[in-house]
Parts: sequence; C-alpha cells; structure tokens
Amino acid sequence: MASRWRTCLAVIARNEAATITRLLDSVRPFVDEMLVMDTGSTDDTVALAQAAGARTAHFPWIDDFAAARNAALDAASADWHVVLDADEWLIGADSGAALEALRDDAPAFVGTIGLMDHFDGGTAQSRLSRVLPGNIRYVGRIHEQPSHALPVKALDVHVAHDGYMPQRLHVKQGRNEQLLRSAVAADPDNAYLWYQLGKDLSVYDRFADAEEAFGNAVDRLASAGAGAPAWWSDLVARRLFGLKSLKRHADGMVFAETQLQICAESPDFFFALGDLLLDWAADEPQQADALVPMIEDAWRRCLEIGERPDLPGAVAGRGSHLAEHNLALLRALVPQKGRPE
Repeated sequence: MASRWRTCLAVIARNEAATITRLLDSVRPFVDEMLVMDTGSTDDTVALAQAAGARTAHFPWIDDFAAARNAALDAASADWHVVLDADEWLIGADSGAALEALRDDAPAFVGTIGLMDHFDGGTAQSRLSRVLPGNIRYVGRIHEQPSHALPVKALDVHVAHDGYMPQRLHVKQGRNEQLLRSAVAADPDNAYLWYQLGKDLSVYDRFADAEEAFGNAVDRLASAGAGAPAWWSDLVARRLFGLKSLKRHADGMVFAETQLQICAESPDFFFALGDLLLDWAADEPQQADALVPMIEDAWRRCLEIGERPDLPGAVAGRGSHLAEHNLALLRALVPQKGRPE
C-alpha cells in the first residue's frame, strides 16, 4: 500500500479576527491539520482559530516574515505544508481535491497555487510557490521566498485574497514600507526588492516615491546585465500607470519604447500604454491626431494577445472586455477617419 503523506495548513497571523475563520473553514476538509502561528494578536484571532479547529502557537514578531513563517513550519512539522495567509481563502471546485491528493504524492517538488488578488475595481492573477515539502524553509525579511532546488509543479489549487481592498490596506499602511526600506538598505543592488517597494508605494498612490523605487529596480537590473524576470511586465505596467498619474507622459512613452519587445505578449503593458497616451491626449488636445491611432493600436494589441493569467500581476479583463470597453469609448468619442472597426 502506498505511503500516506501528512498535510498541514501553516498560517502566520496577527489581529486577523475578521478573516481567519473564513480561511480555516475553506481549507479544513482537505488537510490533516491546521496550524496558526500567532505573532502578537490583541483581538480574538487565537480563540477564533481554535474554535475553527486549528492548533495555535505563539512567536514574537521580530520584523521578519521568513522567521515567522519558519517558526510556523517548524511547529507544523508535516510532510506537506500548505502556506496561506489569513486574508486568503480556498476557491474553485477542484482545489480541495488537489490538496487531498497530496496525501498520496511524495513531497519531492514545490507546488504553485493560482492566487486571485481582489482590489478596488478588479482582480489580478499570479502563481506562487505555497505548497512545500516539510523540510523547505523561507529566506527574506519581507516578500520571503522558499529556498530550494526542487522541481516546481503547478497545482490545480486556487486561492482568493482581499488584502488589497481599501478596508484592509489602511491597516497595513506603512508596515511593509518600513520592512522593505530596511531590506533595500541592506541589499541595495537587489532589483526585486526595489520593485516590491515601488509596488507597495503605488498601492497607496504615492506615485513619485514609487517612480524612484521602480527606476532603481530598472537601473539595478540593467547594471547586472540580467534578463527580464517573471515579474518584469508587472513592474512596467505599474510604472507606466505611475508616470501617467504624475503627468510625465513623454517619460512614460520613452520608457515604453524600450519595453516593446520585452513585453510584447503582455496585455497589461499595452493596456497601461494606451491609458497613458489617452491621458496625454486629454491634457494636450493638439497632440490628439498623433496619439489617438497609437492608443487604438495599443488596446487592439491587448485583444490580439488575449488574457494572460500566467503573467504575474495580470489584471483580469485587460486582454478582453476592459480593452474592448476602452476601444468602444474611443470610437464613440473620436471620429474614426477611415480607420477599420
């Protein structure tokens, strides 16, 4: 008879009374155990976790996510660890079955899950390594990553996340920035950390500060002579949105021209480019005749590419209905002058 491998949900949490039960209820039927590592809650997080069937433990918060994650993994001590956050929850008809199947699968690979981020106005998709063999541990004070040399396998596990909704963002404001600034001070040539800092700042509409961070990420990657990482198209789209918001349209266009080949298959890139050009045309109507065909071409390119949920940070709809909606508005506002429908 095949070995049966034990699975455990491993969560770190602090003051997550509003969401912890939702997470635990969604996962409980499909794992052998649930472990919640509390890092200093002053609300009912611990009591609610216990009531939902989780084992709880305590670890003092030391401004280090990897340390807290690793403490939770040590306490969980299972063959497979499913690592989720308190503001996430399991979705999808097949997700539970995929978690249950781990019991019959030797822990010889790292599994990725599909994450759907809900934000004010839409959803974004990515895949993250969150299903780990029992001996794998994290590195990194913030935006920590599992350290391993194992094969990576995409699992049919899907998780939703609402930590970017307005009511959740204000609670976390400033926390990640402080940790990220400490991290980049310790490792100033790390382009990924600069990207994450820019991403955090842009979420709070601090576009000038975000542009400085994104610029540092671009410069560091260029200095290293490295190829474009998986997260690159997300940085580019976010940077273009920030430059639009700062009314630095020409700078955005110059940057976009350097990215046309690199981001050729990213609808998010072309969507953000069209958005920047439309804002430029609105601010400088004398430029509209030159800009409108470029706007139309950018959004048409989104539809040609289609949805790309495999790209980190891909916003749902930018390769389909959102681009089509923008094109329809453009057609209604601007005479087509013979351009094809």
